[in-house]
Amino acid sequence: MSEAQTVRLSYDDGARAVELAREAVESFVRHGQREQPGSMREAFYARTGAFVRLESTRGRGRLRGCAGAWDGSDQLGHAIVEAAIKAASGDSCGSEVEPKELENITVSVCVVSNTVLTNDPLEDLEIGTHGVAVDGGNAHGWLYPTVPVENGWSGAEFLSRACRKAKISPTAWQDDDTMVTLIEGQVFRERPDGGAVEEL
Repeated sequence: MSEAQTVRLSYDDGARAVELAREAVESFVRHGQREQPGSMREAFYARTGAFVRLESTRGRGRLRGCAGAWDGSDQLGHAIVEAAIKAASGDSCGSEVEPKELENITVSVCVVSNTVLTNDPLEDLEIGTHGVAVDGGNAHGWLYPTVPVENGWSGAEFLSRACRKAKISPTAWQDDDTMVTLIEGQVFRERPDGGAVEEL
């Protein structure tokens, strides 16, 4: 196993991360503009990856967008803005988020705190702690740390789903030539009821 950098955010930093992602989404959707992070909190200068998820609160809810990078070299503030814009674009879930949807979308941010390249994914994976990134040749796929908890998946199911997202065999995570990276991250999100940001 090999480890990467470690980044930890305070609750206030996490709440600001979600706020920044929301601002970036709204600026992009309403005006087609890229939000600039502006004067950033100290933690946002760390160079690490980040993911942004957009989920609809209408009906049974559905994923409206998810984007980001676990191995980013950008400063965190810029990584959040970039992920938010990509999540809101048509490249993410097939259709761009529209202005009328904004009030019915919740924003969450996963800030990568550590990454571990593992040779034994099933043994090393901790459900609820790790996200998963799979690399097989030119195929790449990743899933958020909260996804298996939300769906009641086992470790093997989580790894298989990450492979499917990468469009490779569901059992590819067991192959020696497939790289599996476990992603530790802090997840902060808007509450669907409009309350304060929560850390998951």
